[in-house]
Amino acid sequence: MDKQRILIVEDEERIARVLELELEHEGYKTKKVLDGLDALALFRTETFDLVLLDVMLPGMDGMAVLRRIRQGSDVPVIMLTAKDEVADKVTGLDLGASDYVTKPFDMDELLARIRAALRKTVSNSSLSAADLIVKEESREVTRAGQPIDLTPREYDLLVYLLKNKRHVLSREQLLDGVWGYDYYGDTNVVDVYIRYVRNKVDKPFDLPLIHTVRGVGYVLKES
Repeated sequence: MDKQRILIVEDEERIARVLELELEHEGYKTKKVLDGLDALALFRTETFDLVLLDVMLPGMDGMAVLRRIRQGSDVPVIMLTAKDEVADKVTGLDLGASDYVTKPFDMDELLARIRAALRKTVSNSSLSAADLIVKEESREVTRAGQPIDLTPREYDLLVYLLKNKRHVLSREQLLDGVWGYDYYGDTNVVDVYIRYVRNKVDKPFDLPLIHTVRGVGYVLKES
């Protein structure tokens, strides 16, 4: 099983390093950044299972980063802050934070909160991009509140694109991820099914989500 990936956004280098070491010791993969703008840029280009987000950051504060994350993702976000004021916690939770931990924190408690947030994600997992929502447990697909009926293969293709949102995927990668490594058919099948999914997910709506990257493959992104 792939290791779960955690993005650490903390401007105090010492704390960021401790978090990095502890989380990797627990079996997670991590990336750390010290700046809010850098964090948002990295989040938009890579896939993470959880974000540890400090409130006080250079470049862009944690609340602003959280607000932008929530525009297109429901990934768990645990806020880290030296402040212990109710107003800050309420603001963070209202913006969509999954949890809120005040520094200095106990590492065992933080790890327990991370595990709880990740468990909740697994049990209530949904994928989204703009107004498109896929509920994995029920396999329900909606866009702008309208239900979308997909075949099993169309659904698998859409989910794979969503799980790799903003990542350009080649036809070979899509074949491996959706049809499996033992598929020996023509790669044109990818183009055919992309067209099927587009006709249902994109064509009836104003904002296209599935984009062609000439000479490479396809990418699902909001713009």
